[in-house]
Amino acid sequence: MKVSAKIVTYTLKRPFTISRGSRTTAEVIQVSIEQEGKLGIGECSPTRRYGESFDSVIAEIESVDNTQFDRDSLKTLLPPGAARNALDCALWDLEVDNFPDNFSLPNTIQTAMTVSIASPQEMAEEAKRYVEQGATLIKVKLNADLVFERLTAVRAVAPDTPLIVDANEAWGTLDIAATLRQIMPLNIAMVEQPLPADQDDRLRGIASPIPLCADESCHTADDVTSLVGKYQMVNIKLDKTGGLTAAFELEQAARKAGLQIMVGCMLGSSIAMRAALPIAATAMMVDLDGAFLISDDIDNGLQYRHGNIVLR
Repeated sequence: MKVSAKIVTYTLKRPFTISRGSRTTAEVIQVSIEQEGKLGIGECSPTRRYGESFDSVIAEIESVDNTQFDRDSLKTLLPPGAARNALDCALWDLEVDNFPDNFSLPNTIQTAMTVSIASPQEMAEEAKRYVEQGATLIKVKLNADLVFERLTAVRAVAPDTPLIVDANEAWGTLDIAATLRQIMPLNIAMVEQPLPADQDDRLRGIASPIPLCADESCHTADDVTSLVGKYQMVNIKLDKTGGLTAAFELEQAARKAGLQIMVGCMLGSSIAMRAALPIAATAMMVDLDGAFLISDDIDNGLQYRHGNIVLR
């Protein structure tokens, strides 16, 4: 079994800004596994928020080169995270013919289209473009500033479109209960990770009028127990779980605990988005627009049309 890794840089169609910073490119690591004349490819996005760098992730990937492993033994070789994700997904691609087509996938999967942080007017203009393109679900990135103003501007141009709010842990300085009450009249479908992960005990006991989704607070199935009573949904990302194998485990544990499922992504190509489709097929909410946000996706990448990933 031969493993190789390379850094690939994609250009974003427009700057992408969340509470932790802004980007104009998406850098990823693509992994190839060769075995018995067959090739499997996976992709991951190292995340500084989780203590990862490109050097550290590539070192983890290279540590298993020329080692015989499968999806189960990989979990004992590497911790959850970007490196294991790329390898796990490459194994799925290597071992399963026509992955992910062999799973029961619908013809289309609705996906959120993401509006990144800017002025209220600029965010409204981006949301309006999505609506004109047929988007049926919009995700609005926010920090702690101008929360109501930005959401009001987006709602004005998307009066009938469900809105997801993603604070990326930025509301730690806000009165969270008051903020949720303030935005409730804007018909928000869900709020994702309003508080820093180490502060989300503050959510316990809050009768939120809007469903809350754990992102940075939820990586693997081991986290589920601690989320009950704080959140109503978990955002499954393969770069957090360590691949599709562990994502299935997280999905099962979350459903057993009564939590709804969202599937999310980092910025990346259709390689990364396709790997998450088996989870997305049955999720309540899907946010797999990462490949749509780049201008130079892979050949034969996913097709996005009218707010949907078109599979057939």
